Amino acid sequence: MSDVWSARAEAFRASEPHREGDDLDLAVEWCEPAEGVKALDVATGGGHVARRLREAGCEVVTVDPAPGMQPDVVGRAESLPFADGSFDVVVCRIAAHHFPDIAAAVEEMARVSQRLLVVDDLLFDGEGVEEAHRLRDPTHVRSYTEDEWRELLGTNGFEVEQVEVLGGRRLALEPWLDRVEVPADDRPRILELLGDASDGETVRMPLVVLQGRKSQS
Repeated sequence: MSDVWSARAEAFRASEPHREGDDLDLAVEWCEPAEGVKALDVATGGGHVARRLREAGCEVVTVDPAPGMQPDVVGRAESLPFADGSFDVVVCRIAAHHFPDIAAAVEEMARVSQRLLVVDDLLFDGEGVEEAHRLRDPTHVRSYTEDEWRELLGTNGFEVEQVEVLGGRRLALEPWLDRVEVPADDRPRILELLGDASDGETVRMPLVVLQGRKSQS
């Protein structure tokens, strides 16, 4: 999978929905950035969260399984090569739906954070939409509901303090398909699977952003 993502690196660095957005603003704010804060950006992709955190004075380490994404450390979310509590905050934006083992990934992110865990990802929007995502991009594993995310963070010792669902977010359909080079033959079926999540020109792409704080109990 990492070779696939290395090939896509430039497209995701340039992608407007990844480069900016209300969710990016919120994720950065909920990292509580400040001078000297140590942050880990998991599955950094185009590096947009890391850039913003560095601008705010944080000491940021990026990790990604794809060398082409040019992370500081090449590695998987399910096996982070860092000691317990190495970072003040761990953040993961628009990537967790690609993780083969979400429970292991969250456990690892929680392990290396001593204070905050911020997750921003696609919100589950129905089984048809999930099938459309997988046909568009076979590296898509699953999107999760807000309740599932709350349970994942809670199970790993983090109390969810803030949640926001960005349900009105829409992306232009064709660029969304083009970004991962979907074959023309697959596009009608993806549109059919999306159902009312697409109007033929845009696709509904809700996100959920959560901030969890390490429990002191």
